[in-house]
Amino acid sequence: MQPIRRYTLLSLLAAFFSLPLLAGCAGMPLQQMSDARQAIRAAERAGAQQHAPELLDEARALVKAASENLHQGEYRDARDEAELAREKAMEARRISEEAKGARP
Repeated sequence: MQPIRRYTLLSLLAAFFSLPLLAGCAGMPLQQMSDARQAIRAAERAGAQQHAPELLDEARALVKAASENLHQGEYRDARDEAELAREKAMEARRISEEAKGARP
């Protein structure tokens, strides 16, 4: 095989196998947005408005910011904010469940 042909073949193979990775990074973070919203609803059902209102409000604000970034095409920022919103909502839920369990 000629050196140029080999180089071209290797380049094409590298490009082919890296496309799914790039597509995963650049795609709309719809799953992360859904996960964050579900975590917020779970925190609300657990009583986070009473036991961890600051965390719940932070999660809601982050989902709102993520939604705005999503509509502006800022997918990486939207993904980061949605993931952080989910974490905060999960923490609010944990605190609420612990508070309920600690009651006499």
